[in-house]
Amino acid sequence: MTITKDTIIGDILTIAPQTAPIFLSIGMHCLGCPASRGETVEQACAVHGVDVDALLAKVNEAIAAGN
Repeated sequence: MTITKDTIIGDILTIAPQTAPIFLSIGMHCLGCPASRGETVEQACAVHGVDVDALLAKVNEAIAAGN
């Protein structure tokens, strides 16, 4: 699965829980709250002032590597 800016964070964490540290490392510390799990990657990046393309690259790389 390729993660895009429209992918829901909760869906990412369900299929690739190993990506949680990536989100935590950029300040997304509320991964457990229902609101944040329902946000898209783009929405979360906008709230946290993070470049969506850079985050997508890291998440997709981690998923492809299996870690």
